[in-house]
Amino acid sequence: MTEPLWWQTGVIYQVYPRSFNDSNGDGIGDLAGVTARLDYLVDLGVDAVWLSPIFPSPMADFGYDVADYCGIDARFGTLADFDALRDAAHARGLKLLLDFVPNHSSSEHPWFLESRSSRGNAKRDWYIWRDPAPDGGPPNNWQSYFGGSAWEWDSATGQYYLHQFLKEQPELNWRNPALRAAMLEAMRFWFDRGVDGFRIDVLWLAIKHPDFPDNPANPDWCEGMQDIERLLPVHSADQPEMMEIIAAMRDVAEAYPERVLIGEIYLPIPRLVAYYGEGGNGVHLPFNFHLLDARWVAGALARLIADYEGALPAGGWPNWVLGNHDKPRVASRVGPEQAAVAMLLLLTLRGTPTLYQGDELGMSNIAIPPDRVRDPQALREPDTAFNRDEVRTPMPWDASAHAGFSTVEPWLPLNPDWAERNVMAQRDAPGSMLAFTRALLQLRRAHPALSVGSWHAVSSDGAVLAYERRHRDHRVLVALNLSDTPQTLALPDWAARRTPVLTTPPTRHLREDDGGIVDGAVLSLAPNQGILFA
Repeated sequence: MTEPLWWQTGVIYQVYPRSFNDSNGDGIGDLAGVTARLDYLVDLGVDAVWLSPIFPSPMADFGYDVADYCGIDARFGTLADFDALRDAAHARGLKLLLDFVPNHSSSEHPWFLESRSSRGNAKRDWYIWRDPAPDGGPPNNWQSYFGGSAWEWDSATGQYYLHQFLKEQPELNWRNPALRAAMLEAMRFWFDRGVDGFRIDVLWLAIKHPDFPDNPANPDWCEGMQDIERLLPVHSADQPEMMEIIAAMRDVAEAYPERVLIGEIYLPIPRLVAYYGEGGNGVHLPFNFHLLDARWVAGALARLIADYEGALPAGGWPNWVLGNHDKPRVASRVGPEQAAVAMLLLLTLRGTPTLYQGDELGMSNIAIPPDRVRDPQALREPDTAFNRDEVRTPMPWDASAHAGFSTVEPWLPLNPDWAERNVMAQRDAPGSMLAFTRALLQLRRAHPALSVGSWHAVSSDGAVLAYERRHRDHRVLVALNLSDTPQTLALPDWAARRTPVLTTPPTRHLREDDGGIVDGAVLSLAPNQGILFA
């Protein structure tokens, strides 16, 4: 292969700015707060920082309702604060990625205010407007991801507008050339300002069927499932014209050296990999979220990895995700005992991993008191929707008041165990999740087999998942016990002659005289243990 690019060898770290670090004492994280913690990210060993939206917004959906694509929300700071963050990150060798939200804007965006002012307005077609159905109701049966109809009636102009999320998030019309040009220009604005790439929000939704037919019913829907799951999104998502839009975004990115586009795409693997584009003109990394819902058993994980590897197009670079701001934390999904095993999996699979803030501390979902729920999705569908607040709680930095996140009460509650589960407490503790993650990232950086090597299955029998990473004549073996009982693994010949270099917590670099790990050619794995040979 040619010399790999930074986004192929690197590790991306997602920062949820509201909850990372508060520099001005208002209980909300901000850009200056991120800048103040960059040395932590350098010490951790990541390569790029992805910021969830920081653009001006009424915050109906906490920044995913954008009112200006070329500014900074005052809650987070100013463009000068952004420039200072960019410069500080680049000075430390860190790349900086922004969240781009092309599917919808805020209903307070000047474009939408013009669009809804009259049917004759020049920007009317920048959004998706439709006449009522013959009975006066919504134009079709499409549902919002936040519950209820995806259409909102506008009495002033006598039409409905489309919103697949909140009514405060009207959908942009990417079939309109002027809108398309304006959005691409917004991307150039940030590239010109030194941004190293974009994570592109709900990319697979940005184009809809031009005739807006009803979506078919989901035969598997039952009571207790969300409204959005009543229908199959055949006509409201993953339309073929999307590839033309992505190619235009890619053309913008290609005008700048070594920029990266990452697409948020929740689709089955055969459709997911289509977003690499024809001949590689799609997004560089269509986000692979399949570990978020995978059964935590060796056979199922091995099949998932092999299926994904086998589906990648020529030149398509893989990537993996175990957590983000929308999904339950990995420690809650697989259990806290398996959190380090999951981290070992994430950081040793082939491709670019994305690490969500706090997962390196082993944080779990945090129960939010009813009177403090902020997530609009959970407020609209309290009995069915996952409360995303549970994974957006403030980063605990130390055992001081408010966990060192702020000098005042944070916007969301802290994790109940913040006095013990925080960065300072784990930083130098040999048996901590943070120390393990840092050591693992150091190994990943030191061994090309882990950063760019090929992936080869070794075993997925019973509760043990084992695989090799290979680069030239160098091999790495990863063995994961996915159960709470002792397991064994017959080692490949080469590994039987090696000493393990890292094990899950209690974390330590293993010495030649460590006993009880390898018995001849058989590896003994303790419950919930992962081991790496190099």
